[in-house]
Amino acid sequence: MQTPIRYQRKPHIVPPCKADYLCIYEDEHMVVVNKPAGLLSQPGKHKFNQDSLLTRLKDSYATPYLVHRLDLDTSGVMVVALTKEAAAKLGRLFERREVEKHYIALVDGLVEQDHGVIELPLTVDWPKRPMQKVCFESGKPSKTEYKVLQRDIENNRSRVQLLPHTGRTHQLRLHMASIGHAIIGCDMYAGDRVCYAGERLFLHAERISVTHPSSQLTVSFEAPALF
Repeated sequence: MQTPIRYQRKPHIVPPCKADYLCIYEDEHMVVVNKPAGLLSQPGKHKFNQDSLLTRLKDSYATPYLVHRLDLDTSGVMVVALTKEAAAKLGRLFERREVEKHYIALVDGLVEQDHGVIELPLTVDWPKRPMQKVCFESGKPSKTEYKVLQRDIENNRSRVQLLPHTGRTHQLRLHMASIGHAIIGCDMYAGDRVCYAGERLFLHAERISVTHPSSQLTVSFEAPALF
């Protein structure tokens, strides 16, 4: 039986991440990696939060450019540009929402509908930042499509595929929590439900499809979830 702990804000200093990224693909224009959970995408403002995917990539590549990010606690596929030209082209694709991303998550409870779409206006919750909130007055549109892959009746959990059509901060966490199925291991939006000591956030960017900055062909990269 795991020890339950109540919701608490994460410490300002990020614990060291022993796991390293795995290279999935690389050429002269870009590199695609599988980022581990617990590793920042880019250095933080605090002097002790300088370890990150970008920092580690600089040990192997002269000029890596982040064109998108994953949350600290989220693992999975990330595309990183290796030239300014590639960074500009890839950055525009993400800005225009012309990149297809598939996530895998384990969520609390048994999701009733096999498939659904969540659309809510999201904005920063300033007193609790970096947390976000639903706000119909000032929130920006957000949309997530979900599909149930498996229902674990014994553990009261569901395995879902998530397809975000927008890229708001904490969108997937907040969207799933809004329908009563918080992502397991999320200590931000689980409400009165408990998360468990030692559990990671069960959210993984499994697949990404993007137009290659040089060939202009659609290329897809995948890293299966380890949970």
